[in-house]
Amino acid sequence: MPESRPRKKTASTVEKAAPEAYKPNPVWFKPVMFGLMIIGLFWIITFYISEGRFPVQAWGSWNIVAGFGIAIVGFLMTTRWRS
Repeated sequence: MPESRPRKKTASTVEKAAPEAYKPNPVWFKPVMFGLMIIGLFWIITFYISEGRFPVQAWGSWNIVAGFGIAIVGFLMTTRWRS
């Protein structure tokens, strides 16, 4: 019985590159991540406890947005956290 010819590789078949080596986060990453979350929380708590006089009185209710913004940056950093 004759042997069949091997299939030719098409141009669309591309070999995948080797995955990148595991790289842990820099030492400063976790303290900054947790620090931002805690600062955002304290910002909002300070605003409510001081009845709007602190942290920035001129901003008024925008202090809540600033506190949540700071905390959200910290939470977004958790998506890049590698232990």
